[in-house]
Amino acid sequence: MSVIPWPYRLLAFAALGVALVGFGWIKGASHVHAQWDAAIQQQALQTAAARERQAQDTVKVVTQYVDRVRVVREKGDTIIKEIPVYVPVQADAACTINRGFVRLHDAAAAGELPEPARDADAAAAGIALSAVAGTLAANYQTCHENAEQLRALQVWVSEMPSATN
Repeated sequence: MSVIPWPYRLLAFAALGVALVGFGWIKGASHVHAQWDAAIQQQALQTAAARERQAQDTVKVVTQYVDRVRVVREKGDTIIKEIPVYVPVQADAACTINRGFVRLHDAAAAGELPEPARDADAAAAGIALSAVAGTLAANYQTCHENAEQLRALQVWVSEMPSATN
């Protein structure tokens, strides 16, 4: 009947089956690898685009912050220059600033509890009322600058999730 004996035929079919399975395995693996590479490339592109949007948002927020702080500084400097108009020399001479006030102000500025008041606190500290006004104006100017910085940071943080979507 046949030239090839039955066991060899079976072995040839088995070898052909193994070859087909191996070929399919290799083709499938290369297909999955190509899909993986495409997904990685897509993620890299999305990440780069998100970083670009974040950088643009950051530049916008920083620019707005710098502009607002400049305005705050200009207003503060103007207020400080106007101290002699609102606190004249006569007021400096008429008002004495005692050491207790100086201690209380310095402790409040440092965010600490002041030391207990003493009898010596009632004595004049030798600080002019205009100097106190200048210090307070400078402190408020710094406070407003910090507030602008916080607002800018809040805007930046709120815009970052939208940049990644």
